[in-house]
Amino acid sequence: MTTTEDASQPLPSVLAGPLLRRLSPDRLLLWVVGSRPLDMQLVLQPEGQPPRRLALNDKRVRCLPLGRHAYLHLIDVALGTSLPQDQRIDYDLRLGEEGGIADWAPHLLHDGARRPSFVLASTQRRLMHGSCRRPHHDGPDGLARADAWLAERHDDTTQWPAWLLMSGDQIYADDVAGPMLVAIHQLIQQLGLFDEPLEGATIRDSRALATTDTAYYRRDSLLPDVEESKDVRKGFFGGARKPIFTSANASNHLISFGEIIAMYLLVWSPTPWQLVKIERPALEDSQRETFDEEFGVIERFAEELPAVARLLAHLPSLMIFDDHDVTDDWNLTAAWEETAYGNPFSRRIIGNALMGYLLCQGWGNDPDRLAEPMDEVAALLETAAREDGWLPAEPHDQFLDNLQRFQGWEYQVPGTPKLVVLDTRTRRWRSERKRGRPSGLMDWEALSDLQQQMLDAPSVVIVSPTPMFGVKLIEAVQKLFTLAGKPLLVDAENWMAHRGAASVMLNIFRHSRTPGHYVVLSGDVHYSFAYDIKIRHSKQGSRIWQITSSGVKNAFPDTLLDTFDRANRWLYAPRSPLNWFTKRRPMRIRPRDPDRAEAGERLWNGAGIGLVVLDDQGRPEDIRQLDARGFDVVFPPPRKDS
Repeated sequence: MTTTEDASQPLPSVLAGPLLRRLSPDRLLLWVVGSRPLDMQLVLQPEGQPPRRLALNDKRVRCLPLGRHAYLHLIDVALGTSLPQDQRIDYDLRLGEEGGIADWAPHLLHDGARRPSFVLASTQRRLMHGSCRRPHHDGPDGLARADAWLAERHDDTTQWPAWLLMSGDQIYADDVAGPMLVAIHQLIQQLGLFDEPLEGATIRDSRALATTDTAYYRRDSLLPDVEESKDVRKGFFGGARKPIFTSANASNHLISFGEIIAMYLLVWSPTPWQLVKIERPALEDSQRETFDEEFGVIERFAEELPAVARLLAHLPSLMIFDDHDVTDDWNLTAAWEETAYGNPFSRRIIGNALMGYLLCQGWGNDPDRLAEPMDEVAALLETAAREDGWLPAEPHDQFLDNLQRFQGWEYQVPGTPKLVVLDTRTRRWRSERKRGRPSGLMDWEALSDLQQQMLDAPSVVIVSPTPMFGVKLIEAVQKLFTLAGKPLLVDAENWMAHRGAASVMLNIFRHSRTPGHYVVLSGDVHYSFAYDIKIRHSKQGSRIWQITSSGVKNAFPDTLLDTFDRANRWLYAPRSPLNWFTKRRPMRIRPRDPDRAEAGERLWNGAGIGLVVLDDQGRPEDIRQLDARGFDVVFPPPRKDS
């Protein structure tokens, strides 16, 4: 990690991107961040055809200021002549005298290639998917592994996935390493990312976040020491130790909009790392040790970013948030919501993260569906650009209030099979009587909408950030903590935790006009597994495949997961009395054992990316995890006697 030798040297024109987002034969969406407004030309060249050159004018690019030297370019190109499917299409972004991608971002090219490329698949039967990319997890990056896998198949377009589905926790806004936060603050200064006043905190504005004594590992203390803020600190910044899952690390929680934007740039592109130099700030002894340990991990994370950026420039990606994209346990219970949204400081933190999601993730999924909040955020950012780089307090708060009430984050992609991506965070089924009980992941109205979207489809792929069908023992432990009034300690978020939501979901699967074949792709849990599920008492005999890939760069504690795996197999074996009393009677669930299991394990623990291939009826014919350590883990069909 280096810094520019001379502050007067010009910044790189392109800071991040291009990221390929939702692509179709008639419309292309690309995401780029530049250090200035860019005058670009898009070149498209299907195999065996002459190149098409398209000027990216104001009708095709929305350029939004993020700071004095940071501009988001949302490229939306409608094509009069459709592009071909199932063949490689080379493309380029030319920047006048600076040339094309080979000149200003050669790391985006595969060996021997002159330009990056993409494939528009005619079906959605080959999908890459994963979640939970935590930069300071000490292990290789699953997105870099996916890049290497794709490079090996560069000339065989039949192997290219239709989509890279990122099913949650693309960033960890609430769990940030000290060295990463130092890099974020340096990048904010280098790019002049927008500042903002902060209400409800012990500091006046975002500029003080990097200079206050509580800048690193002590952000929970930024709340004033009054009774209301103590409640917020306990429920929002608490950093509660989670005995089963992960340790919440809210002590470096991102706060400002500028911090959120800098985080996205640093996790998706190697270029911003050229602008920063990480040096340890003044810290207490225990914090210094943590910082030094994290530094090596973050350094290795940055070294893999050229491969990550190359993948994102070749595979079209679709995304949906989960809690860490905003904050841990986001909207877990009605009581949590009352606490978090009742304080202006925590409300601003949540809103800024959601604002960053809108710009960096949400827009590329379905820009037409998000047209209204995009118009609102554009007006806010343009006002900040006119007002010396400060987001105006009242319009900022009003926009964030509107954004937190917005309903429309979920989306669908027509095709074979149909792809349905769920919002399991903002339309929750809240408990009215016991506000501390976990909310259902989707309310009755959202589930009814889901059913309507799937009527008469022969098969469907559902992206649910949290698995619909999880590990019984872990769900039982979550239930025990919930009954003890401590759902926050164990991430008690699963579909079965709320009886109403679970019942409606199962009724949807049994409906005579909903699909006969469902594939559910999920993440969240930091391990990977696959189940074959048969719905009993269903006229069409519905089949479900729950396929979970987690994490891209995260993992469950090895010994603990092995203990849970073994205990779950013993306690909930087919002939176990405990299994009989907890049986999901409308279903028959058969787990798939990973082929690399050494002692009957059903849960695979290792960072990587999932790959699923479906047959012409939407049934999985190949399920595997591309482990980040460089090998494949296959989940073959269960034995007939299992």
